[in-house]
Amino acid sequence: MPIATVNPATGETLKTYEAMGEEELERRLQLAEATFRTYRTTGFAERSRLLDKAADLLDEDQREIGRIMTTEMGKPVKQARAEAAKCAKAMRWYAERAEGLLAEEEPDETDVRDSGASRVRVRYRPLGPVLAVMPWNFPLWQVIRFAAPALMAGNVGLLKHASNVPQTALYLEDLFHRAGFREGCFQTLLIGSAAVDDVLRDERVKAATLTGSEPAGRAVASTAGEMIKKTVLELGGSDPYVVMPSADLDRAARVAVTARVQNNGQSCIAAKRFIVHTDVYDAFAERFVAGMRALKVGDPLEEDTEVGPLASEQGRADIEELVDDARRTGAEVLCGGERPDGPGWFYPPTVLAGITREMRIHREEAFGPVATLYRAGDLDEALLIANDSPFGLSSNVWTRDETEVERFARDLEAGAVYVNGMTASHPAFPFGGVKRSGYGRELSGHGIREFCNITTVWQGA
Repeated sequence: MPIATVNPATGETLKTYEAMGEEELERRLQLAEATFRTYRTTGFAERSRLLDKAADLLDEDQREIGRIMTTEMGKPVKQARAEAAKCAKAMRWYAERAEGLLAEEEPDETDVRDSGASRVRVRYRPLGPVLAVMPWNFPLWQVIRFAAPALMAGNVGLLKHASNVPQTALYLEDLFHRAGFREGCFQTLLIGSAAVDDVLRDERVKAATLTGSEPAGRAVASTAGEMIKKTVLELGGSDPYVVMPSADLDRAARVAVTARVQNNGQSCIAAKRFIVHTDVYDAFAERFVAGMRALKVGDPLEEDTEVGPLASEQGRADIEELVDDARRTGAEVLCGGERPDGPGWFYPPTVLAGITREMRIHREEAFGPVATLYRAGDLDEALLIANDSPFGLSSNVWTRDETEVERFARDLEAGAVYVNGMTASHPAFPFGGVKRSGYGRELSGHGIREFCNITTVWQGA
């Protein structure tokens, strides 16, 4: 895949970039290793000052970088600006809290005496250069939620971004440079996917994080396992959205529309499978389908556009295949389901009902504005359908029954359970999944400690 900006609203190639050669890549790896030796000794106050400055610059650049993101991957421009604002918020969150999150710990005195020590401390020390392999769907946020904690922990970052968002990738390196981070603290590697394996095998690279597809995760995990390097993987999701009889149906249906089509439906944590109790199924379906039909699809640079194009021609072809397979095998198309005429990689908001286990869309992630509706007879059946997926990233439950809340919180196979609200990532809360959605956690204190050497310092009498 060429490293290029291709406007998904028009299909026009706007900019192309040459991949880095071996000499330049080697120079950057050397620089990362050398920079880490000194950057790791900087204090939290200095790191915090630099990250706060980067957040200020990002706020100033919000309109510019928002337009770049929209032009590169097609998200509505208002959502792009909101993504930039969210990144600045997360940077400030870590700038303020990292020192406390990584504070030295002292075990219980009884355990210290029992070990024969006079004092025991637990320290969190940085690992070194960390490779981040990142996707195009949230081209700023996916990177910042790694970079902010990694830099505050004293690590340095090497970014291999998706090949269709090179301008955003280069902007990120420039952002940290303008903020005052020394050269080598954060570098963008303009390389193709085929070069990732060699970079990960390099002894100077100490760990890796990947957000992306299941095949990409398997490849990185396999190499990292062979090299015995720490990894964090955030892969696909096919999140359930369960609606029970006690739910506020108007609100649940309204939020369901946003939960499905956020980022043009191209979000791992977007709700995708809507599992509705039979007592309220018809009422919910009517509201949900009406909301999906009413969405404005169009030029993502227009302020009132709610759904833009898919990011790539292949992405649209993939979602079409899932819909066509479901239709051929008996699914009912309640709205959408047909590719529009004209330029760009647009696909309409679509709702499918009558889903069976034999359909591909039941097993695979639908990465576009396509929702599947399921009818559940009771709570047990709702859980059975919700957990009948290879993925387990997040989940949504709508109920005002506290007994049901506790049951879903206990039994849903997911990294998060959102009750009466839409899944959303926040710097204060751990983020990640189970099953084929990956392992490890980003954000919160859990995320910043993922790439730390947790060191026991034992002192005798």
